Parts: sequence; C-alpha cells; structure tokens
Amino acid sequence: MFTNSEDFERILSPEQQEEIEEKIEITLRPQCLDHFVGQDNIKEQLAISMKAAQGRDEPIEHVLLYGNPGLGKTTLAGIIAKEMGVNIRVTAGPALERVGDLAAILSNLNRGDVLFIDEIHRMNKTIEEVLYSAMEDYALDIIVGKGPTARTLRMPLEKFTLIGATTKLNLLSGPLRDRFGHVFHLEFYQPHHIEKIINRNAVTLKVNLHESAGKLIASRSRHTPRVANRLLKRIRDYAEVKHDGIISESVANDALTMLNVDQHGLDDVDRKILNTIINMFAGGPVGLNTLSAAIAEEMDTVETIYEPYLIQMGMLERTPRGRMTTKLAHDHLAGD
Repeated sequence: MFTNSEDFERILSPEQQEEIEEKIEITLRPQCLDHFVGQDNIKEQLAISMKAAQGRDEPIEHVLLYGNPGLGKTTLAGIIAKEMGVNIRVTAGPALERVGDLAAILSNLNRGDVLFIDEIHRMNKTIEEVLYSAMEDYALDIIVGKGPTARTLRMPLEKFTLIGATTKLNLLSGPLRDRFGHVFHLEFYQPHHIEKIINRNAVTLKVNLHESAGKLIASRSRHTPRVANRLLKRIRDYAEVKHDGIISESVANDALTMLNVDQHGLDDVDRKILNTIINMFAGGPVGLNTLSAAIAEEMDTVETIYEPYLIQMGMLERTPRGRMTTKLAHDHLAGD
C-alpha cells in the first residue's frame, strides 16, 4: 500500500523511472580497460598508447572507433577518458549544426580532455573542415566578416583528444579519417566473451542466474553486448513476474520464446527479411531499396542493424545484383 501521495509520485514518475534506467545502463558499462571484455587487440594497443602518452604528459592521439551498433564504442570512449584522468564531452555528428556549436565545445575543453563525437559520419561537411585545424594544430580558424573585408582569425585551443565513432567508415572523408592517430574496428564478440559480460552484469543487477541460463542467453545475443544486456534485463523481468526471480535455463528459454528470439538469436524482423526474400523474390537477388519497401523498414536500419548479423550467421549474401538468402536460411526457416 502507498502511505501517501509522495510515495505514489516517487514510484510512478516517468522522469524518475527514466533516470533509474539510465543509472542502471551506466553501471552495466565497464569503467576501466581491465573490466572491458573482448576486443583484446584494441585493448592492448590502447593500453600502450595511453601509458606512453601519460609518460610524456600529453593527450592520447585522436581515436576513431568503427563497427556495428552495440559493440562498445561509447563505452571505450568513456574508459579512455577515465584512464587518462580527464573529462569527456559527448555529442553527436547531427547535433553539430553550425560552426559556432563546435567552437563553443572546443573552446571550453581543458588540456587533455576528450571530445567524443558519435555518428561522426553524419557531421556537416563545413564543420568537418573546421575540425581539421583543430585536430592538427589545436586551433580554430574563424572567418570574420563577408566579402572583400572578410578576414580569418586563429583561436588557439588546449590540446585535446577527439574520439569519433561511426557505423559507416566508408562515409568518412579521407582527410578526416587520415587525421586520426588510431583507427580501431570493433568486431562481433565471441560467445564466451558475451557469457562473461552477462554473468558480470547479473551480479551488478543482483540477479540469480544459473550458469546454463547464461550460456543460453549468450548464444542468442547476436554476438553483441548491448543485445545481451537488453535480453538479460527482459528475462530478469520475466523471472520476477512469472517465477521466483531465479533465472534457470528453462525460465530463460521461456522468456526468449515470449520475446520471439529464436535459437540463432533472430527476431521477428530478421525472419521477416529472410521470408520476404524467399517468398516474394524467390530467394533473391533483390535490391536493398526494394527489400526495405517490402518489409516497411528504412534502408539504413536494414543495412546497419539487421544485415551484418544475418551475413555473419551465413544466412544472407550481398551480391552485385542484390541480397540473396542462403541454404542455411532456408533450412532454418523450414525448421521453425
């Protein structure tokens, strides 16, 4: 029972619920390089570069992280800032609409601070060109006035580290890409890495998770930590409401069935993509534009979110003529 209206407001306030969810998400992210699971080659290179930079009392060189969504690009940016003992300013490419937006951020950075730009490939080209001198010379070239009376003022900046994140490296211009000292490709995770992440986060969430259940969730997490964390939280909800809160293998399997996540980690949209190619286009090839229209999903969503995993699983092929399903996809859907 609620004792008063304040308790009712405290429990049901959407703003406070959102704040709690954000805090949970933050706590699930590792806070140091040693706790970051997987991507061992990247971690080793970063550890050496950060230690060398600290020894010279310099910021680490600019870092570009690229790969599919949910693999840890934002998490790594936060870890770099924390390991270097500096502040981090977070923004996104589409949010930088004017040169003044970038100038305001850069001019307020202290020595060594990190500027993290997510979706850097979507940054305005004019702003990108201003960023060149900031990255190389730690200065902003600002044009004052118009026409014949226009002049350029150079504003010095503190030395900083730019960390860019993108899912589409090919959309970055060559001049911008070449100004990054480190370029790292985040790969899909191995099942044992995902299982380790799930077990660690189960402890953080205070969830009683059986070992076999952790393996099952890991096998259906699309080799992606973000998906693993989302599934773990949804299965936790299911276990608390439908059972005693303990996540056994059978409870996890029932929850995943309810969520329409099959034994290969495919969801409704994955199966819809495959079924559409098979049933409407005789297995392909079919163009991305046509496929997106047929399933009522944006081309970018299909290409960035769904295709990489289906290709990784060997169920979809990209050919010069379009997308095609494989025998594995036919066999999998026939067995459903």
